[in-house]
Amino acid sequence: RMKSMKHIINCLVEKQPGVLARIVGLISGRGYNIETLNVGPTEDPTVSKMTIVVPGDSHVIEQVTHQLSKQIDVIEVVNMTNRRHLDRELILVRVATESHNARAEIVDLAALFRGHVVSVQEDSVTIQMVGNQETVADFLCLMKPYSIVDISRTGVIAVGREAPGASAAKG
Repeated sequence: RMKSMKHIINCLVEKQPGVLARIVGLISGRGYNIETLNVGPTEDPTVSKMTIVVPGDSHVIEQVTHQLSKQIDVIEVVNMTNRRHLDRELILVRVATESHNARAEIVDLAALFRGHVVSVQEDSVTIQMVGNQETVADFLCLMKPYSIVDISRTGVIAVGREAPGASAAKG
């Protein structure tokens, strides 16, 4: 049995109505899950960049990238997972503060992860934190004992660290 892991796939797509729905339908229609999905503009106003995190083994990812690259509105598909890249996710997490000590502990833990307090309420504190997938997971794990009231996550974004034009082809 092949090892299942999270794969980060970057797609450059034409900015057209329905492209997002078609891509999501293509992936989910084959029974594959999308863990996170982020879509945003690029330096070219006619092109959007989609960053999709899909859990699965190498066979699943091969299928997904192959199917994506065949789509008419898809310009380029790159599996970032095994390439040199940077990935980040932004989270806002509201954590209950039962006591003054709990608030101080939460603020100290956030500081260790370069998190920032963005709001303080009587019974909670809201932290903004940016990190790679592993760092975000570690931070959230440390917040669990304090009771997370609410959380919002952007999903992963990623850029390559390779020289421009280094082996990124459609298909």
